[in-house]
Amino acid sequence: MDVDKNPSETGIELTEAENELYDRQIRLWGLESQKRLRTANILISGLNGLGAEITKNIILSGVNLVKLHDDKLVSEEDFCSQFLAARESLGSNRAEASLARARALNPMVDISADTQPLKEKTGDFFGQFDVVVINGESNEELIRIDTICRELGVRFFAADVWGMFGFHFASLQKHCFVENVFKYKVVSKPSEKVKCETVSTPVQREVEYPAYSTWLDFDINAPSYQRKLKRDGPGIILLRVLQNFRSTHKRDPSYKSRDSDIALLEKIRDELMPNSALNNDALGLLFAQISPAVAVVGGVVAQEIIKVVTKMEAPHRNLFIFNPETCMGYVEAIGVN
Repeated sequence: MDVDKNPSETGIELTEAENELYDRQIRLWGLESQKRLRTANILISGLNGLGAEITKNIILSGVNLVKLHDDKLVSEEDFCSQFLAARESLGSNRAEASLARARALNPMVDISADTQPLKEKTGDFFGQFDVVVINGESNEELIRIDTICRELGVRFFAADVWGMFGFHFASLQKHCFVENVFKYKVVSKPSEKVKCETVSTPVQREVEYPAYSTWLDFDINAPSYQRKLKRDGPGIILLRVLQNFRSTHKRDPSYKSRDSDIALLEKIRDELMPNSALNNDALGLLFAQISPAVAVVGGVVAQEIIKVVTKMEAPHRNLFIFNPETCMGYVEAIGVN
């Protein structure tokens, strides 16, 4: 089915080596999807544990190019979940320290590092990519980059993990994709016992994804959201608290100042929503980036990037939350009618 068909995406031919390497993937999502992946250029900014997990999954999928961006240095805290940077790289740039192991994952992918501060990047930089993934940044910077990406037609993902809690937001503008619609077809004769088989029909859809700024306008005190708290938990409230902490203190909660930072988180929570469903126990699960949470959120983000590039199946619309208390994720549609 024709989904915004671009000759540069599907007109290429995979080499014999690529067909052999990606054989299982081609069987899973088809040759045309693998060709689209083969032409995709991806930016991953923020090479903490979450960035490393996304990087690993995207490189293994067989894209054309991955740019690893980070201006921060490898710290002891990174060793909780950052498996691309070797132990001896402590104190060196995170993106450059991740290059060797990243390239070893798939020699067919063009992988490079960029250490210039993200705030200095303009549309000329972001326009080189099909998908931009940013983690570890303030809301102000995320809005700036999303605005640039929307002007250029580049797909944007914001993501983050604090301890065992994580999220991602997809700002995909107008996205076209194909998904299979399943129906039951009666195949038995009238005189026989009713027997059905499942018939799959590919259907093309087009969906609008709001900008990242829509999330900041979301009212956590709205009755419609409050009714969902018992089912989903206070994950969205927790995300708002953590982002406010980062904007106010220009850092994330640290295990080195755990008690005082929990007190600061409690204060922000009480100012945002007095007597909220967000209890103090949840605030103790937010330090460093813990491997299991990174694996889940990073896997989900990579899965969504693959959906966007291949134009197969509907990407999450649009906020994904991983709840540390239930160890379950759910999707909340923000700014969608």
